[in-house]
Amino acid sequence: MTLLLVIEASPRHEHSASRILTAQFVEKWARSHPNGSVVVRDLVQSNLQFVDLPWIGAAFTPPEQHSPEHASALKTSTTLIEELKAADHIVIGTPMYNFSIPALLKAYIDQIVRVGVTVSTAYEGMLKNKKATVILTTGGDFSPGAPFASANVASSYLKQILGFIGISDVDIVLAVKTLTIDQGETTLANFASQFDAELSAAAA
Repeated sequence: MTLLLVIEASPRHEHSASRILTAQFVEKWARSHPNGSVVVRDLVQSNLQFVDLPWIGAAFTPPEQHSPEHASALKTSTTLIEELKAADHIVIGTPMYNFSIPALLKAYIDQIVRVGVTVSTAYEGMLKNKKATVILTTGGDFSPGAPFASANVASSYLKQILGFIGISDVDIVLAVKTLTIDQGETTLANFASQFDAELSAAAA
């Protein structure tokens, strides 16, 4: 059975453009994979902790030497990594914050990048044969050729970090100018409809 892992990062819930677009993607993916299943990891609801000293100590201690304290420090990380390992396709729906990604999504990434588990000691990604789609919404215009296009650190970072853990088949759906929704120039539904074909292609 094919499994889609959905990772949501926006705190805006029903007012979120990235969540609306991700929902469209999931609907299209489900139609293309009638026997597939979907698992949702909502980072806003997950109460993720930032990496701390006990986590670092546990992550760099050989597994055979792990104490109960080590296992406890890595419990969340292990759960998130098992979700990733089980998935065939991962979709990440996120806004851009200050040219990069929200702190919650960075906290998630720090939990799943572990030497010997998702990346080898030789720095080779260990999560092979998976596909990822990143749905990135931005308030301003960061589309190719726009004046601020080069400031879009989020797209390049997410491609880089996914590739680092072995996921090199990555589609980026860049949905720019969400400020037009907040300013009343368009509706959330009309904004989302612009990306229907791109989402269909990514979900196929």
